[in-house]
Amino acid sequence: MNIANQLTILRIILIPVFMFFMLGDLPGGRWIAAGIFIFASLTDFVDGYLARKLNLITNFGKFMDPLADKLLVTAALLCFVELGEVSSWIVMIIIAREFIVSIFRAIAASEGIVIAASWWGKVKTNVQMFAIIFLLFRNWPFEAMGWPVADLLMILAAILTVISGYDYIYKNRAVLK
Repeated sequence: MNIANQLTILRIILIPVFMFFMLGDLPGGRWIAAGIFIFASLTDFVDGYLARKLNLITNFGKFMDPLADKLLVTAALLCFVELGEVSSWIVMIIIAREFIVSIFRAIAASEGIVIAASWWGKVKTNVQMFAIIFLLFRNWPFEAMGWPVADLLMILAAILTVISGYDYIYKNRAVLK
């Protein structure tokens, strides 16, 4: 297994560790969870960079990298719902899109078609991750100014989630025929 795929697996392994610190009611747990989330998010950029630069792109990576992102984001959003910090309707939109796209990808894979992440999907993931980081830091530094940046980023993430899901299925609609 190449280094890019190992980083993807590491991101998945870090998810329960992140959740433990986020929900464990431990002194400094949220800060540790934030550090884990940021580190895990950075592995997404690094594994993609390494895969392209060193020609390490694999079907495993095309499938598992976006799945690892979805799992990480979903875990964080579920933590925020449990803590009462994010509305469940936003999380439901995001999770529903991820299920729909994952099922769509599975159908494509059953026909021997591997569909890589789209530009819209990458933008969506980045906005989701930045929204989560701002939520982890309780909207710092904007809370002092009364600017709801974290909340606005979550709404933007929900909008981009719908757009990217539509784009993904529309561009690959031949799979459904």
